[in-house]
Amino acid sequence: MIKAAFFDIDGTLLSFRTHCVSDGTRRAFGLLHSMGVRTFLSTGRPWGLVPKMPLAFEGCVSMNGGLVFTLNAAGEPDQTLLRNPIADSDSEAWVHYARRHNICTMMFTERGMMASQLNETGRQIRDQLAFPMPQVVPIQALLGQQAYQIIALMPPERDREVMEILPHCRLPRWHPAFTDIVAAHIDKAQGLAALCRHFGIRQDETMAFGDGGNDIEMLQWAGIGVAMGNADECVKKKADMVTTTVDDEGIEHAVNQLFNT
Repeated sequence: MIKAAFFDIDGTLLSFRTHCVSDGTRRAFGLLHSMGVRTFLSTGRPWGLVPKMPLAFEGCVSMNGGLVFTLNAAGEPDQTLLRNPIADSDSEAWVHYARRHNICTMMFTERGMMASQLNETGRQIRDQLAFPMPQVVPIQALLGQQAYQIIALMPPERDREVMEILPHCRLPRWHPAFTDIVAAHIDKAQGLAALCRHFGIRQDETMAFGDGGNDIEMLQWAGIGVAMGNADECVKKKADMVTTTVDDEGIEHAVNQLFNT
């Protein structure tokens, strides 16, 4: 029996085309709640960049598991369950590397987001994800910040080199133009586990929806992992089922199929 459902945001709850929650997704959430299923967010975004949505959630895995917390009745952060910042040494090493190679960098702290060396590609990514304009600062201003996640606008060819200079991090890439940088020992699955422990939910009582490379661990951990139709093939291969795309009511189709409605 499913008691909890976890949802990625970009490409799952929100279309890259409309940046809106579809009518079908609203209906699916209504069905889940009517059956007593708790709903949670699981995203690469920090809380400050989670848009207001006409949906109810009881907790959030933010920054790919960097910060995990419950949400109160008003939909605001309540109790912190997991806190996993990037090691200070790795954060500093990245800033020096990014400065040498002039790499556009977005850094997420617990309080917000800063960008440095913002270029046209960075602006396009910001617009694609419907991010608000981040605070733009000189690259040296990122030194000394406690980072939970870094977005590095660089091609995949640089990933191996970067991993060598960031020994305590991993790079869950889900976009060809940039990669996330997070602490090596965390992922979305760790966040799901923390929320399930808090709410007394078993692993086999969960389902999760996602579309990106940073969703793979979550889809594998959940009792039922659902890949969106717009997901990369590597994500679909790791999921228990594949639904239709975010623009073709993928969440509603999967929920209706799983709950036989």
